[in-house]
Amino acid sequence: MTFESEHQADPLTNGLVTVAVAGQFFGVPLSRVKHVFVPDRVSPVPLAPAEVMGLLNLRGRIVTALDLRTRLGLPLRVPGDPMVALGVEKGGEMFGLIGDKAGEAMWTTQSGVEPAPANLDARWARLCAGVCRLDGGLLTVLDVDRVLDLNHCGVAA
Repeated sequence: MTFESEHQADPLTNGLVTVAVAGQFFGVPLSRVKHVFVPDRVSPVPLAPAEVMGLLNLRGRIVTALDLRTRLGLPLRVPGDPMVALGVEKGGEMFGLIGDKAGEAMWTTQSGVEPAPANLDARWARLCAGVCRLDGGLLTVLDVDRVLDLNHCGVAA
C-alpha cells in the first residue's frame, strides 16, 4: 500500500496510521508514511544498535528496519511473529518502522492530539508527539523524527 500526497486531509485534521506493537496500538502521522508493506526478509547488520533490526528491500531500495518493540522497550519479537513495515523518510533516506500488524488510517482534529500524560512511561514520552482519546482508551502518537533518532536515547547510530 502506498500513500501519496493527494491523500492528504484538510489541514485542520491529522491523519494517523495505526500499528500494533506487542499488543499496544500506536499512531504514526499519515503525512510521514509513504508505504505500508510486509517485509520478505530482513538482513541483520553486524554491530548495529539493538533497535536496528537490519536492512530490507523495498522495490529495489535499501531500507533500514527499526524494530518498534525494541525502540519502545516492549517484549522482544519471537522469530516467525508476523510483522509489518511502515515506510517513512527522513533526510532522503527510507526507514521501515517494524510493528506486528497495521491497523487503520484514522483522522482526528488538530486539537484531538493532546500532550502526553505525565504518567506515560519515560521512554515512550521521549518518542511521543501526543495522545489521542479513543473509545477504548488512549492512542500514543509517535514522533517519527524522535523514533528515528537513535542518539536521542543515548544509543550510537
